Amino acid sequence: MSTLVTGIGELTTNDDELGRMRDAAVVLEGGLVAWVGEAAAAPAADARVDVAGRAVLPGWVDSHTHLVFAGDRTAEFEARMAGEPYAAGGIGVTVAATRAASDAELAANLDRLADEALRGGTTALEVKTGYGLTVADELRSARIAAARADAVTFLGAHLVPEGSDAEGYVDLVAGDMLEAVAPHVDAVDVFCERGAFDEQQSRRVLEAARARGLALRVHGNQLGPGPGARLAVELGALSVDHVAFLDDDEVAMLADSWHGGRGTVATVLPACDLSTRMPLAPARRLLDAGAVVAIASNCNPGTSYTTSMAYCVATAVLQMGLTVEEAVRAATLGGAAALDRDAPRTGRDGRPLAPLGRIRPGARADLQVLDAPSITHLAYRPGVPLVHAVWRAGDLVVEPPGLP
Repeated sequence: MSTLVTGIGELTTNDDELGRMRDAAVVLEGGLVAWVGEAAAAPAADARVDVAGRAVLPGWVDSHTHLVFAGDRTAEFEARMAGEPYAAGGIGVTVAATRAASDAELAANLDRLADEALRGGTTALEVKTGYGLTVADELRSARIAAARADAVTFLGAHLVPEGSDAEGYVDLVAGDMLEAVAPHVDAVDVFCERGAFDEQQSRRVLEAARARGLALRVHGNQLGPGPGARLAVELGALSVDHVAFLDDDEVAMLADSWHGGRGTVATVLPACDLSTRMPLAPARRLLDAGAVVAIASNCNPGTSYTTSMAYCVATAVLQMGLTVEEAVRAATLGGAAALDRDAPRTGRDGRPLAPLGRIRPGARADLQVLDAPSITHLAYRPGVPLVHAVWRAGDLVVEPPGLP
């Protein structure tokens, strides 16, 4: 069945040829975008939805979340707002609660947050493990995430569990734990930061992952200067995330990584920067240097308990110096690049995967409609819920009010 979405006042495609279009229409068929063009030239379709001059853009691609967890860290947040500094050790509180929760409880919490994100326009999610930190708990976290997420990342190297020896734990992560979760994940991440894992330990985990044919990610340069960004580029990681503390050479290195092919995406997490009262990541400097930037929510119970990509986009515009179009692109196509989903790919089950983050023929039919005439309203009216309708893989998952 085909669906014609017409009456689009402004269409943001993220396609270099199509650009931003006025008075546009899109045809969805078989879970993909089948046609894009002027509304007056639209072909016939089985169904027709007129969005009455509203703006349409790709669904958000949230490339960094931690949604398999249990428990609450309100007290930690309150203390931080009262002036206590953020430290990585708070992760241990969530680890204890997650280990104590049942599979059903973890899956229900993941579904609740994923549904919340979907209602906010997020049509593609990456979900990390990392709150189990035993072979059994990381394995069940990976399985639970794989049942809902578009991409699953193994983050056994999130923190050294209490009572464990750091080197022995790295051996476990790079050995038996990786072996157990590998069939269920797409990538491996490591928290390369003071208070977590140093450069040598991080390298061991990432090299073991690469030997298994898994993609790499790095949490890096969040709490201060460090080796994360350099290590990510050196090992060909898909992304390095947080990147609040980058010197000019590191910014240039991330930009240069894209010369001649796929490089390392710099993923900024503005909601986390605000929640931890850390410096905002230098998104403007990165874009000006030619780096590829993604915006993600980092939704987790300790440092960024939000699924709202619109909030992150508004923050990137109002406080990080991006234009609205740059921020939207980073939160859609940038996220797709960080997941290696900006072009056709084959999934871990062997099935073909359509590109994300664009509205053009052949891309996955992920669209969001704003109750506004332009994407500019995302920053012009920050905090206002503007999502009018959402299609995911061609299915209308958030229906416009009054649709029969």
